[in-house]
Amino acid sequence: MAQQINVALVGNPNTGKTSVFNRLTGLNQKVGNYPGITVEKKEGLSKLGRGKKAHILDLPGTYSLNASSVDENVVIELLLNKNDKDFPDVAIVVCDVENLKRNLLLFTQIKDLGIPAILAINMSDRMQRKAISIDIPAMEARLETKIALISSRKNEGFEYLKELISNYKNISTKACMDATVIAPEYFERLKRTFPNQELYKLWLVITHDVNFGKLDRNEFKGVGSFQIESTGTLKRLQQKETIKRYQFINETLKETLFIDTANAKDLRSRFDRVLTHKVWGYVIFFGILLLMFQAIFDWSSYPMDFIDTTFASLSEWMMHTLPPGDFTNLLAEGIVPGLGGIIIFIPQIAFLFLFISVLEESGYMSRVVFLMDRIMRKFGLSGKSVVPLVSGTACAIPAIMATRNIENWKERLITILVTPFTTCSARLPVYLIIISLVIPEERIMGIFSLQGLTLMFLYFLGFASAIVSAYLLDKVLKIRNRSFFVIEMPNYKVPMPKNVVITVVEKTKSFVLGAGKIILAISVILWVLASYGPSNFKKAESLVMEANKGNDISQKELEAKIASFKLEHSYIGIIGKGLEPAVAPLGYDWKIGIAIVSSFAAREVFVGTLATIYSVGSEEKETIRNRMAAEINPILGAPQFNFASGVSLLLFYAFAMQCMSTLAVVRKETNSWKWPLWQLFFMSSLAYIVALGTYQILN
Repeated sequence: MAQQINVALVGNPNTGKTSVFNRLTGLNQKVGNYPGITVEKKEGLSKLGRGKKAHILDLPGTYSLNASSVDENVVIELLLNKNDKDFPDVAIVVCDVENLKRNLLLFTQIKDLGIPAILAINMSDRMQRKAISIDIPAMEARLETKIALISSRKNEGFEYLKELISNYKNISTKACMDATVIAPEYFERLKRTFPNQELYKLWLVITHDVNFGKLDRNEFKGVGSFQIESTGTLKRLQQKETIKRYQFINETLKETLFIDTANAKDLRSRFDRVLTHKVWGYVIFFGILLLMFQAIFDWSSYPMDFIDTTFASLSEWMMHTLPPGDFTNLLAEGIVPGLGGIIIFIPQIAFLFLFISVLEESGYMSRVVFLMDRIMRKFGLSGKSVVPLVSGTACAIPAIMATRNIENWKERLITILVTPFTTCSARLPVYLIIISLVIPEERIMGIFSLQGLTLMFLYFLGFASAIVSAYLLDKVLKIRNRSFFVIEMPNYKVPMPKNVVITVVEKTKSFVLGAGKIILAISVILWVLASYGPSNFKKAESLVMEANKGNDISQKELEAKIASFKLEHSYIGIIGKGLEPAVAPLGYDWKIGIAIVSSFAAREVFVGTLATIYSVGSEEKETIRNRMAAEINPILGAPQFNFASGVSLLLFYAFAMQCMSTLAVVRKETNSWKWPLWQLFFMSSLAYIVALGTYQILN
């Protein structure tokens, strides 16, 4: 059996830590959550050779071990707990070659915990362009560690890094700084009280409890009571520690790091002047979004048409090839159309994640956050709230988790409550199918697709709803707050294809598998409800033939009438008819009502539900879109999905909560059912009122 080495990958945000993780593990990785909390946990395996492999845990980005957010808390809790199964045998501290001074603060703290620490200096490919040179042997001697000079972009230095991991036992664990210099008398007293414990680890436990409240640690019983000094004094000692560490770092870099600024070629400041400009910055951002939504519609149309036709053909093939019976009907009318209703959107979802990944990888997303801070402050939020709102375009669940970086409770609570307004990828299937049905395929000025502009408008509407709601909540919630916005502007870089591909594959796979499980279960339930019914359902054939006796209709028309009668008098038809009075004023029939209710499990279920309902009893080769386009409103005698009902439906989904998972995460993050229930009531009421008003005006 191969020897497994536990490796903790640690680093400041924007040091390329994720790129290093991807290089070491490739696709041999998985994503989950830390036990008991919703912070994302990424881990993977890396083969080291000679019968060894590394279990690599990618820890959340942190600037130091003086934790101030829940993400940073995860890092320090792991590094202080030797009993944790993921406790590292060795830590790799990833640094950016251009920000060594700031990055080394975290490195010296981790090394002083007695954990073997490797310094991985990333982005070495920039050294020549930035005129940077490092005396590696001298730096290794000063820090008493091993250093790997790596480039994630060019895949350089990783074999040497793996060699260092294999031989981690040869790395010195001697501290960079004697902890007693922080406060000699205090630490002497600490040493006498706990003679068998490491001083710096004790110090972190005490200061961590000050920042986060007392935590149970069997290894350090009695530490919580050793707070003879006041909280203010301990905070000042933390600041003194930081100053002492930077003095050591400055001396180290003075002897080992050399930068010839005269020969450096730097375009960053020129780009920043344009991309964060108070006018041009917004124009460029708007242009990028316009390009993004045009591409989502135009580029994905061909693979979407292929997928739609393939599933329609598969369903028809099953009906005519497999033995007749309930199982064949379940496959052909329930499962296949239901799954087809979500798989058809893989191309567009993939393109959305592709664009988001490229923007994040290039460093542009941080400029967007900085740019939007100017707007957000007027609505009672800071730029830190933009990160969840922007990431909410992928999914509200991780976006709500991302609010843990917001220290101020009022700002964090408001951000949690308004984030579901942003248009997530689960709304995309609903938007795309309805837009394709009710918005003409026309182009403005021969360039801009009207359908693409409609989609972009819905995204802007979601973001506008979020910030207006935030403004109202800021006035209503009587919680005092004062906060400051600080963000690091990473260097611009060409996105790494491997990172982009991994992000797109993982996010799309997560979307499809997550939605697929729900859709599969709901498709089976819906098919059963639509395929069985009480007395009238069972007598459908005789009742329809009796009603059409003497009418000159073909066998095909008769079969269609029987199928329609059966569906309307099935169990799902009875439930739908009960819902119809509530949704009819919005322009919807009972089938759409069923789809809306079932989509509370997940928004994207809406299309799969309609695909299943329309497929029951149908033996014709029809795509999902064509079935929906052919649906007739029996009262009006006109297409069910017309402009008025279509826009009403788009606006309903723009405002409605419609996601159980999001409610569960809000409950977990706020530790109360009060906020998610208010959120559900407010968003559902707003969605209904807006959809009602829209339909009544446009109809």
